[in-house]
Amino acid sequence: MKLFSCPACGLIVFFENVRCERCGATLGYEPASNTMIALHPKGDRLVARAGRHAGTAWKFCANHAHDVCNWLMPADATEELCRACRHNLTIPDISQPANVALWRKMEAAKHRMLYTVLRLGLPLYTRGERPDGLGFEFLRSDDPKREVLTGHAGGLITIALAEADDAEREQRKARLGESYRTLLGHFRHEVGHWYWDQRVRDTRWRAPFTQLFGDPDQDYGEALKRHYAAGPRPGWQDELISSYAGSHPWEDFAETWAHYFHMVDTLETGRSFGIALSPRADRDEVLTTSLDFGVYDPALELTTLTTAWVALSSALNAFNRSMGVADAYPFVLSPKVNEKLGFIHALVHDRRAESR
Repeated sequence: MKLFSCPACGLIVFFENVRCERCGATLGYEPASNTMIALHPKGDRLVARAGRHAGTAWKFCANHAHDVCNWLMPADATEELCRACRHNLTIPDISQPANVALWRKMEAAKHRMLYTVLRLGLPLYTRGERPDGLGFEFLRSDDPKREVLTGHAGGLITIALAEADDAEREQRKARLGESYRTLLGHFRHEVGHWYWDQRVRDTRWRAPFTQLFGDPDQDYGEALKRHYAAGPRPGWQDELISSYAGSHPWEDFAETWAHYFHMVDTLETGRSFGIALSPRADRDEVLTTSLDFGVYDPALELTTLTTAWVALSSALNAFNRSMGVADAYPFVLSPKVNEKLGFIHALVHDRRAESR
């Protein structure tokens, strides 16, 4: 992700910040320009106090009142919810403080996922704009015997509120034998299912998808049953980014989509911090790379992206091991996985896919 700064004083600030710790300015994120705006009250309005937006009037998303969103809209906008929050269909019961804390984590992950969607210029519709638009339900079960399942159906994405509870998520991670399970990963994976519907299902991409990922018409329920009954298929690492990707071609696509998002977001963060990798022991320059390229540039070669990613993720894993924590990226990009990432890379930059 891009590294932001306070327009009023220049201090480095981050995506979720609502206040500058140096000058005290109120901060909000403006998605259309991908900038942070420093605000001050002027009458009954909030006005940008510096930078390219100086003098313009803004208002916060209505969810700012619950401390779960810092996105801005023009002051005269008729909507009350921002570009990210208007996709919400069901939110937790906010009369319970514990729910608000979990919802805050949900929104942080969802906003980061949508940041990448908007930076890629992907089509984005609410349920009000189109019947198959993107909507979110954040649900919890009061019955311990009935677990809310995270999933996607026709544009409706359900995320179990329990996934925002770090302890509960770690228990599920151990129970399912997963090497990686994060709230942000859930959002990236599930939105991948929606984009399969939007950009692959009824488009020219379906035939090459089937050739690369497999037949999407095979029974999904039966495929999942086989996966959970028999476990990962032997040698899955040669063709899949994760063992779960082998359960069905839809899941393979969603897993690969999520990893593409992991890559571009983290590489942009590396570039924002000016990171360049040149390990002293790397005589063959396998892990030597510069991150000085635009990850959202449609002309970017996939090999540039994946080569830089191997180097950066190796460094991240080495740092984590030095701190005694799990690898940040416990995955391997096999030649077949790189081919699938190439499919995603081409798909997200193909503007023709928007008109089916």
